[in-house]
Amino acid sequence: MSTSEKFQSVFVALAALAGLGLGLLWPVGEAAGRLVLPALVLMLTAVFAQVDAGQVRRARSARTVVAASLVLNFVFTPLLAWALGAGLLGGSPDLRIGLLLLLVTPCTDWYLVFTGLARGHMGVAAAVLPVNLVLQLLLLPVYVLLLGGEAAMVGTGTLVEAVLLVLVVPLVLAVFLREAARRWRGDAWRDAVLVPLASAAVLPLLYAAVLAMFAWQARTVLAHLGDLVALLPPLAVFFTVAPLVALLVAGLLRLPADQRATLTMTTVARNSPIALAIAVAAFPGRPLIAVALVAGPLLELPVLALLSQLVRVRPKDSSPP
Repeated sequence: MSTSEKFQSVFVALAALAGLGLGLLWPVGEAAGRLVLPALVLMLTAVFAQVDAGQVRRARSARTVVAASLVLNFVFTPLLAWALGAGLLGGSPDLRIGLLLLLVTPCTDWYLVFTGLARGHMGVAAAVLPVNLVLQLLLLPVYVLLLGGEAAMVGTGTLVEAVLLVLVVPLVLAVFLREAARRWRGDAWRDAVLVPLASAAVLPLLYAAVLAMFAWQARTVLAHLGDLVALLPPLAVFFTVAPLVALLVAGLLRLPADQRATLTMTTVARNSPIALAIAVAAFPGRPLIAVALVAGPLLELPVLALLSQLVRVRPKDSSPP
């Protein structure tokens, strides 16, 4: 894990503070606002360019843990997100939607890093990635419209257009890049050059998007600092309950230690970049939703780092790859 990966939450916070300073000191809000969505679309293209759909074949030997992961991510977690929002953020509809967007989008990149640190089953972790991506693309509008209730206040057409813009467009661009690289230079060049370049571009683009967003909405953030603090209790509950439930399910299913670690990471890690892109595209007139999503990784990444050590697998306990 690189230095930038280890301290991602710190750099996100610094980008947010730099954006706040810019937005409060100079009238850059309108110009900065135009940069947010393009930066996020480019970032997601870079994320998707690293995904090999063929990895799903690796899951054939571990169907139980894959099935458990899908149930936890796409049934249990959305219901928990709805309960936390309704119970702890009932008076803040924008924060409820921000929390919902964050929690119903399972991670499609970072959990691989932490699964590796925990010595989890990387084949299963990689196989879950394209499945998570496709299912969240299909189900995200359903979750927002059904579980968001009156707090969502967005039309189905608007939400679908936002998903198409920030998920389908980058996905199509990424598939084109991977296929073009394969045809022109071969699989080896694609994996040795294109994928590392895409990986290296993700964090700078994320920081640029966060900086631009906070510069754009600096005065909104300043006016709602107290509201953002209200996000901490539901996030703390989620990052406590989710790993405990994953470990309980792993125990009930008698999963090997490396699959247990993988299940824990795929259940806890969230996809804040995708959630942020959806928020910017679908709710342009409600900036607090997007601002709320930056709080997620500030807490999530330290939790994942701690979990990777708590569920770390001893080599003798690992199942065959």
